Amino acid sequence: MLKEFKNFIMTGNVIEFAIAVILAGAVGLVVNSFVNDIVMPVVGHFAAGVDFKDIVIELAPAVGVEGEEGYKAASAIKIGAWINTIINLIIVGFVLFMMSKAYNKSKKKKEEAAPDPGPSEIDLLTEIRDSLKK
Repeated sequence: MLKEFKNFIMTGNVIEFAIAVILAGAVGLVVNSFVNDIVMPVVGHFAAGVDFKDIVIELAPAVGVEGEEGYKAASAIKIGAWINTIINLIIVGFVLFMMSKAYNKSKKKKEEAAPDPGPSEIDLLTEIRDSLKK
């Protein structure tokens, strides 16, 4: 059973999948930073200076002073953070779409570039037979 597991883990598909997951996490961090640090400030500037991260619906206000005993943080629905996440999803989806499109395009070129295999064995044998009959 251990040997089978080792064979399974060492196959190319599992290793490629692990690399893809790690790479996807890194791409996610880059896209998240792009949205939060570049896109949202620009959108906020054109939306009368609104910072989307600060848009919340407060359900219950904070009680006490932060850091002191008995402090309760505010309970709020963070709509701005949700908007940032939706924009992240759209950008990641678009990037993955473009990558998939480029991959499929390169795959088609490889298929088109494949050399013509020529006549089959049956065709060649039939041709030889016919020439021998003559």
